[in-house]
Amino acid sequence: MRKYLLSATAAFAVVASAPMAIADMDAANKWIDQEFQPSTLSKDEQIAEMEWFISAAKPYAGMEINVLSEGIPTHSYESDVLTKAFQEITGIKVNHQILGEGEVVQAVQTQMQTQRNLYDAYVNDSDLIGTHSRLQLAYNLTDFMAGEAADVTSPTLDLGDFMGIQFTTGPDGDLYQLPDQQFANLYWFRKDWFDRADLKEQFKAKYGYELGVPVNWSAYEDIAEFFSKDVKEIDGTAIYGHMDYGKRAPDLGWRMTDAWLSMAGAGSKGEPNGVPIDEWGIRMEAGSCNPVGASVSRGGAANGPAAVYAIRKWDEWLRAYAPPGAASYDFYQSLPALSQGNVAQQIFWYTAFTADMVKPKSDGNNTVDDAGTPLWRMAPSPHGPYWEEGQKVGYQDVGSWTILKSTPIDRAKAAWLYAQFVTSKTVDVRKSHVGLTFTRDSTVRHASFTDRAPNLGGLVEFYRSPDRVAWSPTGINVPDYPKLAQIWWQQIGDVNSGAFTPQEAMDRLASEMDITMARMQVADEAANVYGGCGPRLNEEKDPSEWLGKGGAKAKLSNEKPQGVTVNYDDLVARWAKN
Repeated sequence: MRKYLLSATAAFAVVASAPMAIADMDAANKWIDQEFQPSTLSKDEQIAEMEWFISAAKPYAGMEINVLSEGIPTHSYESDVLTKAFQEITGIKVNHQILGEGEVVQAVQTQMQTQRNLYDAYVNDSDLIGTHSRLQLAYNLTDFMAGEAADVTSPTLDLGDFMGIQFTTGPDGDLYQLPDQQFANLYWFRKDWFDRADLKEQFKAKYGYELGVPVNWSAYEDIAEFFSKDVKEIDGTAIYGHMDYGKRAPDLGWRMTDAWLSMAGAGSKGEPNGVPIDEWGIRMEAGSCNPVGASVSRGGAANGPAAVYAIRKWDEWLRAYAPPGAASYDFYQSLPALSQGNVAQQIFWYTAFTADMVKPKSDGNNTVDDAGTPLWRMAPSPHGPYWEEGQKVGYQDVGSWTILKSTPIDRAKAAWLYAQFVTSKTVDVRKSHVGLTFTRDSTVRHASFTDRAPNLGGLVEFYRSPDRVAWSPTGINVPDYPKLAQIWWQQIGDVNSGAFTPQEAMDRLASEMDITMARMQVADEAANVYGGCGPRLNEEKDPSEWLGKGGAKAKLSNEKPQGVTVNYDDLVARWAKN
């Protein structure tokens, strides 16, 4: 399988040795032969698709455009390799800049606020779909493709093949963003340790049930305690039963808005997002586009018992079961830290890091064997005691091409060509082998991924299974993602620092969200800023009038029921059957 494991740098080196070609089919043929294999298209179909790009790009040849995305392997491949292919094939130069996720969101927000064209396109998370559909500051792609960009919209785009298209569609039924990459937060564990007969025997003797993939948070907590407090050491190395992060930074907020509350069970039933209460704890009635509040006193659930439980468990587990220093890690530090090989499981692990976790042992990855086969597996996320059947199970990040209306139309059309190129069927299978962030259904079902699946720890099986629909991004209840998201991390950080209890922090958070949404309501009522779909806050009532009565769920008398686990091999067999 080495042909699928070339790094982005190595892949580019193969092609970069050739002299720069003019924008024509000679360049396209070279890239198709040397880089864009395998593909779901035949070589003749790839050639035809590239012929269309060459023809459509002629009016923009010689143009230089700027795009921005966060830094994951998929985007590094686009920036290092696909920009060069696109320039050689179309004549359009793309400066594909990579920054941290917080900086990307800030740039999007700044361009929307100032109407200055900072970038011609962004890979902007679909979490902003509620923002883009309300503010109408991003191109409505449905209208764009049928109108101004009809001449630069590929006939082979095949929107129905994109798995995340439902997440980039607004409540009006129109498309605002084009998925570029997609990854889920799943459960990660050391299957080699879980399979050890001695550890299985010890665990069952102590807890009364089998060591396996945890279905609920009770089992996850028991497993974390078992490895941290009982096993303690494997092969002379100190080990830990849990990994997470707690650094006071914007990504700590996303750690929670990325469905952590709904995994505990804070939201309402409904997929892809809870109705009427979503994973942020924001309430919006079915059939309405107006959020009515986040606080329990307004019918929301951001400071309800399930949300407080979720934050308390995050804090407790980080203190009790994670490696020393984990509380000071950020998103980018905590997930690759698993490759050290001293952690038994992680409840909130992003599949975007699969590419790093399948690196060979010679690269310092201690979670693969000498042959490069993963010693770990991924599985569905366990859920908390407030969770009910029919709720979303976890988060799915869908980084999506977004073009703001402040971008001049010629630059917008050139950027749209690039967005389609890097997601085209000619390119997508190869790109997915590098970044492992599937966005096309045809790609994940390609025979090359059937061959590679045993070395990807369950990733292919998950994305081929019907279970994948239970993982979804932030939905349309959030009226202005950049303004509300920035409220989260300070409050959550105050819990781990000990400055506030989980209840105090979530009370403050819910109140701050309502205050911010009240300002949005004033702006929308005065100037139609949110297209009439801004917040319309409920009047405050005593929380008892909402708790357990259609609002936040009432506090459970027992928040730690019996732990439940499943056998991983049985789980995969069920996926395969479906």
